[in-house]
Order: sequence, then structure tokens, then C-alpha cells
Amino acid sequence: MFAIQKAYSQGSLKPSQWGNNLIAGLVVGVVALPLAMAFAIASGVTPQAGIYTAIVAGILVSLFGGSQVQIAGPTGAFVVLLSSIVANHGIRGLQVATIMAGVMLIFMSFAKLGTVIRFIPTPVIMGFTAGIGVTIWIGQWPYFFGFPTLPYVEQFHQKLWGMIQSLPYSDIPTLGISLLSLFILLVFPKFSIGNKVPAPIVAMVVATMIQAYYQFPTVSTIGSAFGGIPQGLPSLTIPVFSLDEMLALIGPAFTIAMLGAIESLLSAVVADGMSGQKHESNTELLGQGLANIVTPLLGGIAATGAIARTATNIRQGGNSPVAGIVHGIVLIAILLFLAPYAIYIPLASMAAILFVVAYKMSDAPRFIKMIRLAPRQDQIILILTFFLTIFTDLVVAVNVGVILSVLLFMRRMVNTIDIHEVSCEELSAEVQHELHIHPDIMVYTVEGPLFFGAVTAFEKVLKSINQDPKVLIVRLNEVPFVDLTGLRVLSSIVEELKKRNIIVLISDANYEIRREMYKTDFLDVLGRHHMWRKFERALKKAERYIETESAHK
Repeated sequence: MFAIQKAYSQGSLKPSQWGNNLIAGLVVGVVALPLAMAFAIASGVTPQAGIYTAIVAGILVSLFGGSQVQIAGPTGAFVVLLSSIVANHGIRGLQVATIMAGVMLIFMSFAKLGTVIRFIPTPVIMGFTAGIGVTIWIGQWPYFFGFPTLPYVEQFHQKLWGMIQSLPYSDIPTLGISLLSLFILLVFPKFSIGNKVPAPIVAMVVATMIQAYYQFPTVSTIGSAFGGIPQGLPSLTIPVFSLDEMLALIGPAFTIAMLGAIESLLSAVVADGMSGQKHESNTELLGQGLANIVTPLLGGIAATGAIARTATNIRQGGNSPVAGIVHGIVLIAILLFLAPYAIYIPLASMAAILFVVAYKMSDAPRFIKMIRLAPRQDQIILILTFFLTIFTDLVVAVNVGVILSVLLFMRRMVNTIDIHEVSCEELSAEVQHELHIHPDIMVYTVEGPLFFGAVTAFEKVLKSINQDPKVLIVRLNEVPFVDLTGLRVLSSIVEELKKRNIIVLISDANYEIRREMYKTDFLDVLGRHHMWRKFERALKKAERYIETESAHK
């Protein structure tokens, strides 16, 4: 159910509910303005692209997303990736990659992957998020300090060293505006008025008024860098799709989709905790997918759920999609009536805003705490993902982090596999009556998933059976699932035991495991009458085998 449908069914769209949502939408729209422009500039596109993104994505996600309070728009998580795409493929390449990412998000929604994506390991998320924060912070130094034009270098360490060498050549007026903006951003929220008036808009307005009055020639502004912001709404632009270009952009597009999914679902989870509502993960991915398909056609960039703006919406009383729609309308009004004044906005104030955003993204206290207290394996993943994000790129960092997490998880799962012989006393206690098991019958229990990672453990234990019983019963009551490799290993062990004239019976397998056994040729190897749902029936079958063999002697 879409957010707007859910709100209607719950009565959140009644006129009596509009008051708080109108106020929340107004506040969030004002908060979104400087952030949208700052993220767009940092991503290598024009500031109006950020505003268009906040408008289109904000309205579409509010209507068709899975959370009634989610506010979507450009976010810091995309900055490093989008700037790389722009540098390598241009604006049109970014447009194509974003549309492809939108299609991927819709496929993720149809495939019901919403709940799965939320389980990406915390060290991976924290690692690449902190790495993005550091990269954004360093990337804003030229605007914050007013460096002269620096030669383009691709490697992070070369870029950092070049900017450190440029620190003595900082522009004093630019640095003054930057420090004043940063001071406002840090101090203003500490006053009571800071709860009502967003600090970023105050910092931007103060810096703009100073630049408009003094007209510092060395201070870069939106007017000097971008020629200002067009007054009016964007026009529809449909890109020309090239197969070669699309193939080259699959990797970046997939990363946009994954980041968008992770960020939006994390934001939705935070919103649930703050609002007491419950979002629908797969519907949220659908809304995000629609937004990322339409937004590039109207001059925007990649968008996702914005945690800070969503939290602001809830704190201001927003509880329905009305707030997100009003937030978009407020930005439209700003474009129509205040765009000419944007030429005086200093890029230094945008850099100061991103300094604060980067620090909050990095979540330094939690990052340090995890390094100190987390298990060693999580520490390794966190640090590796962090440095790969900074020194290589986000695609490599996320892929390596997730793959390493999966491998370490499988290692832990393998260590949970326990295959052991069960004594007569243990079985008697389990069935709650005394059992007498013939000496020629041996019972083994498998505990844990029988998957490809557990092959070695399974082979080692069952092949170590040194005394040959006449019947071996393998109990699978503690096995939650089995994969094809696990079945093949079990099949080969059954064949080997049969060569040693040992009859193998399987008992207590759950429905899923029995279904997999029926689908493969495992039962042809085991024998159609050698699998039993209950252990006691398998035991009686084994006793009959013993009796039959004794009778023939």
C-alpha cells in the first residue's frame, strides 16, 4: 500500500490533521534548500539540480513510498559516487545511470528484497558512511579556504597533499565567511530559537547578506561559479540511451541503487522509531525507484530518503505525506520568487554546511567506540571498508565489505555445525521413555545448516566412523536447511557407507529438506524407504533389518 493510500485509510489526510503537516513541510522545505544546493555542488552539478531533486523526489516518495513521514532528496551518501560519474561520463552519463538505478530499485521491490537489504552488516554501512564523510570534508577544502585553482589529480592522497600545501594561500575573505558560517552552524542550535529556525538557512542568509553588501571579488558565489539559478521550473529532458554507455554504467548504477535502498530503509527505520508508525520496505523501494526514474528527466540527480530531513519533519509534527508534498511546494515557490537572489550565495557557506554534514555522517564517536569494543572481525571489516572508500572508490569498498562479511559469517556458521553420535540414554530422555538400541545400530545427530560451507565438517565426522554398524541412523531434526552441495556430500557418504555394507536411514528431516531431497536424485542413492519423518519409526525399521539378517544366518 502506497504512503498516500495508507494515510487516507488511517484518516491522516483529514483537514484537521493538516495544521502540523503544513508547518512541518514549511520548515523542512527551508532546511532542504541549502542542503540540496550544497549536495548538488559537491556532486559536480549545478545547485538548481539539487533543488529539482528535492522537489520531484520529495513529492513522488511522499505519494508512492512506504513511509508516511519520509522526506526524500539528494543526500551526502551519493556525493562521492555522483561526482565520479560526472567526471568520467558527464552529466548525461549521470542521468542515464540514475534512471538505470531507478529501474533496479523497482526490480528489488518486486523481488521483495526490502527486508533483506536492511540486514547489510553494520560495520560495512558505518565504514563506507564514515569514508564518504571524510571524502566530502576534504573535497570542500577549496571552497572553504578559497584556494587558487588546483591541478586535477585522481588519487586521494595526492589531492590531500596538494591542498595542505595550498593552505598558506587561502583567501582571507572566503575563509572569514566560512568560519562565520561554521560558527553559526555550531552555536545557533544551542539557543532555544535554534529549535524553530534551521541553522543552515541562517548561516546561508547571513553569509549571502555579507557578500551582497561587500561584494568581495575573490569570494566564489553561485552567481560567479554557475551564473545563478534559473527562475522557474525545469523542462523535461529525455536522454538518448546507448547500449555501450549503459553497459559501462551498470556498476555505478547498481551502487546508486544499493546506496539508495540502504539509506532510504535506514531512514524509514529511524522514522518508525520516532513516529510510532510502521513503514513497508518493498513499497519504499518502489517509491524510491519511481523517484530516481523521473527526477533525472526533470534536471535532477539521484535521490533517497534523507534521515536528517525526515527527523526534522517528525519533530515538527509531520505525520502524513502532506508534509513531504508541502516541502516540495515550498521549494517550488523559492525557485519562482527568490531565485534571482541566489547569485550572492557564497560557496564558502555551502562548504561550511557540508563540513557539519560530513562530521555527522562519519559519526566519529560511534566509529571510535566500534573500533575499541567491537569483535575483531567487525573491526577489520569496518576499517577496511573505511579506507577502501577513501583511497579507491565506493563500489570497491561496498563489494569487498559485503563479500568479506559473508565469508566471515559462513566461517561462523561452519563452526556451529555439530555432528556427533547420540547415546541410548540421551535418546531415552528425549522420547521420555526407555529405549533399548541394538549394538549394531548407531545413531548420529546433525545440528546446524547442512550447506556448502559445512562440507568438510560433515565429511570428517561421518568418515571417522571406525566401527562398522549394520545400520546407521542420521537424524536431521536440528538441521534448518540444506543446499545442493550439502546433499551431494551426504549422497557420496551414503554411497561409501553402502559399499561397507552399512544401511543408512535418514530421520526427522523437516519439510523443506525433504522437498529438496525429492527434487534431486538423493533418494535414488539412499533408497525410497530409507527416509522417515520420526526417529522411532526409523529405529523400528533398523531393528527389523537386524532381525531379518539374524534370521537368515
